[in-house]
Amino acid sequence: MIATAELPLAAALRAPFGLDDAQAWRSWRSRKLAAYPASVAELVVEVRDPMHLSRAERGALAQRLRRANMAVYASANRSPDKEIARAIGRQFGLVRLDCNWLADEDAISSIEVGDREPRSEFIPYSDRPINWHTDGYYNPAERTIRSMILHCVRPAAEGGVNRLLDHEIAYLLLRDESPEHVRALAAPDAMTIPPRFEERGVARDAQAGPVFSTDPASAALHMRYTARTRSIRWRDDPATRAAVASLELILAKSRFVMSLRMDPGMGLLCANVLHARSGFVDDPQRPRLMYRARYYDRLDLSELPGETP
Repeated sequence: MIATAELPLAAALRAPFGLDDAQAWRSWRSRKLAAYPASVAELVVEVRDPMHLSRAERGALAQRLRRANMAVYASANRSPDKEIARAIGRQFGLVRLDCNWLADEDAISSIEVGDREPRSEFIPYSDRPINWHTDGYYNPAERTIRSMILHCVRPAAEGGVNRLLDHEIAYLLLRDESPEHVRALAAPDAMTIPPRFEERGVARDAQAGPVFSTDPASAALHMRYTARTRSIRWRDDPATRAAVASLELILAKSRFVMSLRMDPGMGLLCANVLHARSGFVDDPQRPRLMYRARYYDRLDLSELPGETP
């Protein structure tokens, strides 16, 4: 059985991402490129206390999120307290955590090298590189991951660098290459994740859905993607194959891709942008530890009184 992820209006993306309103698209594209950060350093905001952001700090993070769908907070708080990530989320309206089957009991995942099943069988819980993806690409529509926090407790001794690309920029570059690439990847069956089986049977049905879709309420662009070649089926037609190949080239060579190696007390707050991770080498005495919180909510970027514009 295939559960189709019927993310709203996938086949007819809403303006400015729709293919039938050239004027809205050109206007949005111009604004996006004019405001886009030139480097990852422009995403970083120094904060005094991540659990209680000042209005100016929250405003600065929100401003970066509006520009690039991601921001990086940096603080001197090196505590292993998961409440840091949870508090950052609450301050941007994020409360509905995705309690996936590999998450900790509090629904926040401790991303570290695992030595016990089932975590040890999955790449995020290893020191191997992770290819490009958005989180929750295998989830059903009712569990769409719209926002994510990755908080650094301890970095690796070597490596463990994240690569980042705003999904709106990926869409922009793909559309510049050919609007037909967008049309192909907005098909409701563009990408299918096969079912996951356990000893007792099917643990998750196959999930078919688009790569690009728009939110029915906000018209925000959503992307569902993985670069993995196993446990994935692309729609078998020339248009989809061409679109996937073009997207892979963008991810491999685009000047908009940013690299980030976080120090303790730093965290990535984002609208589930495209991300990847290099392999790493651990210090046995201080192994790499990240907290990952995934949310069904969209980031609340509304301004508070007194926030900087």
